[in-house]
Amino acid sequence: MKFIVSSADLSGHLQAISRVINSKNTLPILDSFLFELRDGTLYITGSDGETTMTTQVEVMESDKDGKVAITAKTLLDALREGTDQPLTFEVNEETMEVTVSYMNGHYSLMGQNADVYPLPLGLGDNSTQMLIAANVLQKAMSCTLFATADDELRPVMNGIYFDITEQDITFVASDGHKLVRFRTNAAHGNNQAAFILPKKPAGLLKSLLAKEDGDVTVVFNDRNAVISVGDYRLICRLIEGKYPNYASVIPQNNPFVLTLDRQSALSAVRRVSIFSSQASSLVKLSLSENKLTLSAQDIDFSTSAQEVVDCQYVGANMNIGFKATFLLDIFNNISSNEVTFALADPSRAGVVEPAEQEEGESLLMLLMPMMLND
Repeated sequence: MKFIVSSADLSGHLQAISRVINSKNTLPILDSFLFELRDGTLYITGSDGETTMTTQVEVMESDKDGKVAITAKTLLDALREGTDQPLTFEVNEETMEVTVSYMNGHYSLMGQNADVYPLPLGLGDNSTQMLIAANVLQKAMSCTLFATADDELRPVMNGIYFDITEQDITFVASDGHKLVRFRTNAAHGNNQAAFILPKKPAGLLKSLLAKEDGDVTVVFNDRNAVISVGDYRLICRLIEGKYPNYASVIPQNNPFVLTLDRQSALSAVRRVSIFSSQASSLVKLSLSENKLTLSAQDIDFSTSAQEVVDCQYVGANMNIGFKATFLLDIFNNISSNEVTFALADPSRAGVVEPAEQEEGESLLMLLMPMMLND
C-alpha cells in the first residue's frame, strides 16, 4: 500500500482525533491510529474502546486499498517537527513496516495488523436522527460541560443530558451543587427523545466544533450515538439510566433580583476569594439596596478581604454564601455583559441568567448556597 498526502492536512486531522486516545489503554492496539485507504481517500480512526473518532483526508496519489495501525505518539511527534510538504507512506503488508519519505529524508516505524483494531458496532434500524447547527451545539457544550459531575455512585450525572422535543432541544448538566440548563429552538426532533452524552465525547465535540461550521448530524439509539460534522465522525457509548427531573429543582419564586456587571463581579470574586478558607472557599454576599458587598476570611491564618461591587438590587437585606470556585465557573461560562441573580432566601438556590438572552435561546444556571456561620 502506498499513498502521498499533505503533511499539514494529515497533522491537523490527526491532532483533532488524537484527544480520544487515552494515555494508558487496556488494549495495546488502542495506542495507535487505524489508517485505511479506500477509493483514494484515507480514513483515520482513533479510539479508547468506548469513544471512537474517525476522519477522512484526501490523498494526492495512491495505489491499492489497504489498512494498517500506526503508533499515534510517534507519528504525531514526527509530524510536529516537520514542515508542510508531501509525505509518501509505503506499507509493507507482510512485515507491517511503514516508511515515510519526505523532501530531505525518511523515517521508518513498525505498524500493526489492522484487523485486530476494535471497531464500534452499528446503530441498527431502531435509531433516531436529528440535525443541529455546529455553532449551536458548540455553544451548548461550552455552556454545560463545566457543570458535569465525576460521581461513580451516580453515573447519570457524569454527562450532558439531551432533552429533545418537537419544538426545541434542552441541554442539562449538574453535579448536585450547580446546574446549567441551555434551551434552543434552533433545532428540534421529530418526536420526543432523550440521551446522556458522557463528559469525554462532549469535551471532544466542544473542541472539534469550534473549528467547524454547517450542520451536525446526530443519530442515536438507547446505547450509542454517532455524531458527524464535516470530515469527522464521533461514535460513543451513551450513559445508561434515567436523568433526574431537573425542572423540579429550579426554584420558581425568586422575588429578589440582583443585576450586576459580569466582568466586574468576576474580578471581585477572584480578588476576595484569595483570602477565603482553602477548605471551604466560601465567599459571602451581603445585599442591601443597590449595594453588594463581597467578603471572605480564613480564621486559621487571620486573613480577610471585603469589596463593594456596583449593582442594581431592590429587596430585603440578605447575607448568602457561595463557594468561590463555583461562582467563578458560573460567571466564566456566561457571555453577556450583565447577569441577573434571582434569590429567595439564604437557604435556597440562586438562579443566574444573562440579563439579555440571545434570540431563540434560554440559558439558566443554578447554584446552591453554603451555610454561613454568622
